[in-house]
This record gives sequence, structure tokens and C-alpha cells, in this order.
Amino acid sequence: MPSSFLPEHVAYVLLAEAGLLPPRHGTLGANLPFTPGEPIVLKGLGDELWHKSELGCVRFLNFDPARLADEAAGMRSRAEQHGHAWLEALVCERVAIQRSRDLPSEAFVSLSRTDAGWVILCGFGGLQANALAELAPPCRWPVDVVTPEQAHAEFAQHLLGRTWLGRLRDAHPLTTAADLQDFFAALWRLAASCEARGLSLLELNPVALDPSGTPRPLDAVGRFAAAPEPRLAPPADFLAALREPRRIALAGVSSQPGGVGRTILENLHRYDLPPGDLLLIKPRKPDGTRSAPTPADPEAHEVFLGLPCLPDVSELREAPVDLLILALPAPAAADVLTALIAQGGGATCVALVAGGLGDGADTAGLGARLQRLLRETRAAGRWTPAVLGPNFLGHWSPARALDTSFIPVEKLAAPAPAGGELTLLSQSGAFLLCRRSRQPELRFGLGIALGNQMDVALADVLASLATAESPGPVACYVEGFGPGQLAPFAAAARGLTRRGGCVLLHRAGRTAAGQAAAASHTGAMAGDLELERALLERSGVKFSGTIAEFDAALAWLGAYPHLAKGPVALLSNAGFESVNGSDLFGPALPEATLSAPSLAALNAALATHALAGLVSPRLPLDLTPMAEEAAYLAAAEIVLRDCAVLVVGLVPFTRKLNTSGAGAREFAARLAALARAAGKPVAVAIDAGPAYEDYRAAFVAEGLPVFDRVEHALLGLRVL
Repeated sequence: MPSSFLPEHVAYVLLAEAGLLPPRHGTLGANLPFTPGEPIVLKGLGDELWHKSELGCVRFLNFDPARLADEAAGMRSRAEQHGHAWLEALVCERVAIQRSRDLPSEAFVSLSRTDAGWVILCGFGGLQANALAELAPPCRWPVDVVTPEQAHAEFAQHLLGRTWLGRLRDAHPLTTAADLQDFFAALWRLAASCEARGLSLLELNPVALDPSGTPRPLDAVGRFAAAPEPRLAPPADFLAALREPRRIALAGVSSQPGGVGRTILENLHRYDLPPGDLLLIKPRKPDGTRSAPTPADPEAHEVFLGLPCLPDVSELREAPVDLLILALPAPAAADVLTALIAQGGGATCVALVAGGLGDGADTAGLGARLQRLLRETRAAGRWTPAVLGPNFLGHWSPARALDTSFIPVEKLAAPAPAGGELTLLSQSGAFLLCRRSRQPELRFGLGIALGNQMDVALADVLASLATAESPGPVACYVEGFGPGQLAPFAAAARGLTRRGGCVLLHRAGRTAAGQAAAASHTGAMAGDLELERALLERSGVKFSGTIAEFDAALAWLGAYPHLAKGPVALLSNAGFESVNGSDLFGPALPEATLSAPSLAALNAALATHALAGLVSPRLPLDLTPMAEEAAYLAAAEIVLRDCAVLVVGLVPFTRKLNTSGAGAREFAARLAALARAAGKPVAVAIDAGPAYEDYRAAFVAEGLPVFDRVEHALLGLRVL
């Protein structure tokens, strides 16, 4: 079997083609480009020999062919003793290099093909590269989203880059910005060459600076590996069929109430479908009899629970549905899906409600069999449905009263019926349910609990949403990306953000224990989390650090789908809110300042409301408990001139605020009207107990996001 190892002398060919300058070199026994006595480096090359120095296969000598032959023989013996098939003895020029007086100055560069595409790593190199990386982690650049110019700018801020450029105290430059720019441009060309040649890894260690300041790779090894099979996305029309299905079939409904299938059916009854377009799949009775014919199908269908009932999916071949929900045990669901694919049609989307397909409970390998079938059928160009799940809890489209979940209606408040532009995507169904329960006022247009993503993945939904002319925000809960899913997700995020959308992501499973739990729960794949985050952040994804931050950001996006960036103002009647709010302002959350005209107007308003001398006219604005609603409204109207977003803190215990009845509703309406007139987001924070739920409800009714703390409102903004 041929080796996948790329030895140094072959790697040098790639470096030269990309515009890098490897040492002059030749193999022992060939016509070598050296003169007697010239300083050289002799290297023994063996298959899979990545660290030659550790086996004594690197010697610094003067050029003497007879001595080189003796040294090479010893290297060969040592390499073979350690299981490395001998390749060549390589003779290289000994490149003069510059060194920093106080710090290491050699670099390590690797190019690797990952789930994030090609990634370039650059940091301290040499024999102590690993130890130095703990002190100054290397730069990571996903090639698809970083340009050589951006890499150059970031490297200049790294400790090694500052060393090379002489940007440390009492240091002199070893190279120039122009030389570095050429070097990074060559690395990007090298990545393209690696892809074209079928490499998966190329390591340059060390890279040193010659006397002219040119970065020179002094060693290079790599590995060939076949590119992973491209992931085949589901049909492009799957999301439209899922969002607004015109025909639905459901298998797994029992005559006994309370079961999973029966609850799904109860929820589907609220979705407006013409008679005959909600079907049940249920085998014939044992005696082969049929119930009375129905107007929808007078000849063939049984009737069960008042709905047309088919004995199996074969009849869907000629009369397909948009959505087929299989609320069946795993083996039965696998059989139905297999039959559907074999007949070549019947449903645009198939939802697998059961688990036990590709997870820890799948002892029969059903999930692997189905995945292989889906891939082979789709690769062959034959009809293949989009498959959701396993562990598909359901999806919701509030504006259409569509609910395919098995959650009883009495257990979960109905979402805001008007819907919104926000899309909720989650690998965990329970996570999505908890968010909906905690934020019943949340306005969203589509929510999908994707489950284990055997086929349809977050990336596929995001890519479909990104095709919209003006896409809304998308909030995702992720426990891991499966093989081939990360790069498409990042590409879809870039497409969506370029069109003005926003992608919010909470990434769970960030520790070893979390990854183990995620794998047992949804089969989520562990990966290089630092690389994953680097790629996604550069693709425009916003990360929440905690679920509380995610919830806060959701509240903003539900109310204001196209939240603009800009300075934030805080207006409160409690000093502690102003102080704590000030602690959260900074580069990631800029604080608004008042212009001179606004300051003059504010002073006049404070005097009008008998607050002059009590309130300092500055932001954050602490109106004190003496402020009535009129003072709040006057101040808010002024502050809105100079901010992009306004947060209003209402500690409701003072008698100056009317917290119930018509007075509270009027204040909420007038504050919402100010926000609409200014065209700027306004949120309210009411830090109080259950006695003030009606007060909160008054602002919710006006469409304003309401938070239980000023801190949560500001943290949500900081994430976004």
C-alpha cells in the first residue's frame, strides 16, 4: 500500500511553486549544488519520520561527499531501527538566519484540511514550539474567510509578529511589512496547491528570517489524504414544504388518547388544511374490512378518527404529501422510510419522531443503514426525501397555527399568533420548548427542533433562509457539528449576514464532559472548538456565553429583527441600575453621550418636572424615585436623539409610577409610540417580583421587549 507521507524534498517543490524559498537542496548521490567546505545540513528522510532531530537524522556539516555518505548510512540505520522505511539523504544549504536578542524568532506554520476548510496556523516554532504555544497561542486563519491582508494585520499583533517587526521595547526589526505581506500571499497560494495535489496537511517548522528579512521554510513535511466525500444537501424545496405544507400524512396514531401520534394529530387539527389533505397511515384491519368511503376518496380509503386512512405509503407515490410524520418505533419507521425511497416518491419531507436511529440506543445499526441509503440514492440522482430527525420533536409556524410537536396544548402557551421574522433552530427539542415557555411573548416565524440531524441539518435550513432577499434573524442552539456540516453552516451564515440577517448561536458542549453528554444525547460530534469559533465568528455569527445571554438576545431579536448597531443609552429611576449598567459598557457595548442641544433640552425638561438639582444630566440617566411617567417620557424623547438603542429601567416601588390599570397601559403605549417615532429600539427592565406581572404585561402588549434586569437587557445587546 503506497505511503501517504509527503517527505521534505517533495514538499519543497510545492513551496517553490507557491513563491516560497526553501533552501537549495539535492539528494545524496545526485549532482549536488554545493562546493567543498560549504556549510550544509544533512537530513535523513524516512517514511512517516516527522521529527528527524529526535532520531539523530539531522547534522550540521561542511560539504564533503565522503563524510556525508558515512553520516547518511548511520542515519539510515537509526531510522530503520525505529520502523521508518528509508527514503533519501537530503543535503540542504545552511541558511543564515536572523535571531532576536531576547525572544525566540522561528515560526511554525501548518496548513490543514479540516471541517472548517483549509486552515493556516502560525506561531512560534523550533524545537520548543509546543511549549511556546502555551504562552502565545498561534494565530488560526480559516482560508475561506480570512485574506492574506487580514492575516498579516493579525500576525503583526502576535508576540512573534511584533518580534519580527521590531515592535517590542529596545528591539530592531528583522523583516518588513512588505516581506510579510508577500509571505502570507504565498501561504494562501500554497493552501490552494495543497488542495489541488490531494494533501490534507503540510507543516513548515521552522520558518526563519534570512539576512534580507525573507521568511524561509527550513523544513517541510506533509500527508496526502483523500478529500472527504462531499455532503449532499437535501432537496432545495424542503423548507417551503416544511413551513407551509399543503398535504400532511401521519403514521403512528392510536385509538387511545394521550399517545405521541395522537397528540401530534390534535395539534395538526389547528392547522388549516382542506378536507382530505390531512391523512393517516394505518394498516388495514386484520379482517381486511374497510370503513365507509369518504368524499375525499370514495373508493379506496378507510376512515379513522374522521380522517382518510391509507394502509401504507404506496399510495403516496401518485399523490404525494409535503410532510410525512412517522411517529413509529425506530424499526417500523426505518422500514417505512426505506419503502418510500424504494418506490421513488411520496413525500417532500419525512420526520422521524423516534430515537434509536443512529444514537446509543441503536444496537441494530438502523441509523447507519438509513444514512447510507440516503447518500447512495441522492448521489445517484434518484428521488430522495428530506429527512428530519431522528428525535424530531416538531416544528412551529405560529402565523399559520402549524404545530407538528407531540407537546399537549395545555403544557405550552401558544406563541404570539402574529409571528415574526425570527427563526429558532435547535438540536435539542427540550431547549426550544424551554425558551418558548419562558418567553411566551416571543414573536418568531418558524421554529424547528431538528433532533439528531441524520439528513437535514442546521446548515441546510440556514442556507435556505439565506436565499431570501431580506432574511430575518436566526437563533441556533448547537451541541456539535457532524462531519461535513461546519463549513456549509459557516458559508450559509456569511450569505445570510451579507443580506442583512443575523445569526445568533449558543454553543453547548464546550468541555470534555459537555461533549460526552452531547454525544449521548444527540450524537453531536466533538471538534476543534477554537477553530470552529474562529470560523463562525469571522462568518458573522454572534455567540452567547450563557443561556441567559441567549435568552436576552432572543428577546431583542424577537421585537427588533433588524437591530442596528450603535451607542446604547440607559435611563432609570434607580441608582444601582445606572452603576451596574455602566460596568457593562465598553468596546463591545458603546455608551451613548448627549450632544450639547440634547443636554440643554434635558436640563429644561428636568426643571419642568421639578427634578433640577436632584438629577445629574448625564448618561446613564438616573431620574431618581421622584420621577413620574411624564418625566420618563420627556427624558426618553430627548435621549433617543443621541442613541441607537434605549433601555428604560423601571423599579416600580415608588408611588410616582402607576403600575396597574389604565395608567400603566397608557405609559406603555406612549413609550412604544416614542420608539416608533424615533425608529429606534426601546426596551424596558422591571426588576421586581410576581406582583408586577400585570405591569410587565402592559409593555409586552405594546411589543416592547421586557427584561427582569437592566443587566440582562445590556448583556443581550452586547452579544448582538
